[in-house]
Amino acid sequence: MNEHSTPPVKLTNRPNSMRIWYFLFIFLISILFLGHILWPFWSILVLSFLLTNIFRPVYRILSRKIPETGASIFTCLLIIFIVFIPLLFFVGALSSEALGLYHWGRSTQVGMKLQIFLQDSPLILQFQDYLKGFGFSFEPAQITSMFSYLAKMAGLFIYNQASSWAANILQFIFLFFMMILTIFFLLIDQDKLIKFIIAVSPLPDDEDRLLLEKFEEIANAILKGNGICGLIQGILGGVVFSIMGLSSPLLWGGIMAILAFLPIFGIGLVMIPTALILMLNGSVGQGVFIFFFYLSLSFSIEYLVKPKMVGNEVQMHTLLVFLSILGGLSVYGVLGIIYGPLIVTGFLTLTEIYFAKYDQYVQRM
Repeated sequence: MNEHSTPPVKLTNRPNSMRIWYFLFIFLISILFLGHILWPFWSILVLSFLLTNIFRPVYRILSRKIPETGASIFTCLLIIFIVFIPLLFFVGALSSEALGLYHWGRSTQVGMKLQIFLQDSPLILQFQDYLKGFGFSFEPAQITSMFSYLAKMAGLFIYNQASSWAANILQFIFLFFMMILTIFFLLIDQDKLIKFIIAVSPLPDDEDRLLLEKFEEIANAILKGNGICGLIQGILGGVVFSIMGLSSPLLWGGIMAILAFLPIFGIGLVMIPTALILMLNGSVGQGVFIFFFYLSLSFSIEYLVKPKMVGNEVQMHTLLVFLSILGGLSVYGVLGIIYGPLIVTGFLTLTEIYFAKYDQYVQRM
């Protein structure tokens, strides 16, 4: 051994409980400070992990033929061409169409036609008489005012979001560059990072692996299943809107791609009202076509395409998925579509571990 080398430090005695608690205390403080430093990049880290899992098969194929660094570079370039460039053009076009939706909600005559239709409907008149028997009043104008209000607020919200992204285009590019940089290193060192997390965690290794597997399953289901299938529905819906000459096809396609994440309702929140509006405007044929196009598209995606892509990875009740997405949207914005199901998955997995290993001990306390 070199006389100048320092031998490794060996613990000759077992640390007492005070020293253990003190070390855990300062270790927890260091974790909190690390979390505080990384918090501004939390969204980037989450998206980087998700995109890494999606494109990791491409990286593995390339890494068999070229060095890992080159395979990671080519995979990142593929992500830029598939995700970043289309997103850049989409954000620019979205702001102008969203502003058009806001003005449409203020000046459209569809609301008035809907009100006239409801006023002349015998079914609505019977419904009004039925409600009056319970002391409630219902006027068709309430529906039209709500319809116009929702259109204005949706258009204004999307316009503000898109305009904010477009105005801060340099920040948007910087954040995306940070995400690509993170993905570059994750593609190479993700296995090492997972082993480190499992080693640092005080939980047994099988519980750590179960948590990581559940997160990976729900992440794949969100992006592979809901994400890709939602993108397909949004693109096809926008194409149909464009072919039929309807206003703002890009905007409505984007909205349908987001709504496709919601179970039960999905793109029907756009397609069904569109069909009704076309019928009220006298375009009965177009309205019927839109309605049956919605039924065929939803059925084929939900029952044919999505099960083959996702399989049985997501064992979560439909209502819980619905609430987790809506709750995530209200708390975290658009990224809540991803965060909500991930948080619920973490809770359900910990609950499963609790009942399997800890409940019997807690009951004896």
